[in-house]
Amino acid sequence: MREKILYKATDMFLTFGFKSVTMDDLANEMGISKKTIYSHFENKTKLVEESTMHMFWFISNGIDEIIALSKNPIEELYEIKKFVMLHLKNEKSSPQYQLQKYYPHIHETLKKKNFEVMQECVVENVKRGMEMGIYRENLNVGFIARIYFSGVHSIKDQGLFPLQLFSITELMDDYLEYHLRGITTVKGREILNSIINSNK
Repeated sequence: MREKILYKATDMFLTFGFKSVTMDDLANEMGISKKTIYSHFENKTKLVEESTMHMFWFISNGIDEIIALSKNPIEELYEIKKFVMLHLKNEKSSPQYQLQKYYPHIHETLKKKNFEVMQECVVENVKRGMEMGIYRENLNVGFIARIYFSGVHSIKDQGLFPLQLFSITELMDDYLEYHLRGITTVKGREILNSIINSNK
């Protein structure tokens, strides 16, 4: 039952937002009592914390599986973006924004974990791209990895990018293209252009 509650809560938080979903909503949706939920999770904060970690490990494992396919680094970044967008669901509920505003400690912990995973992933991606001649050979790898992470987090800031003006899907597409155009060689740009054209 604990796993079922966690799975349903994660789904609802991502669909409607961490603040919007109450324990009553979750109990009604599952057809169980709130007492049952509280017998597994002492409070909503604990449930939010475990839901975010559950999603974090799910996404991390999915990214590892994509990396294990050894695609070319540009294609790999597009596959990762597609996978993350598919599982992080509803941009209208802005779960990320609600998590940051109402559960800042959980948001900060998650951000640190994201940084560790993304840092390693992007560093390896950049190094491989440089070896293959599709990324420029004079790149400062540590800088590129950090600026990429910083950008991914900045585009989720609704003060900078309000949802009425920018859709998350377009922002992710535009940011990934912006990142890759800055680091690719002529050979890399050919691959990038063919991926962009095939996605239109």
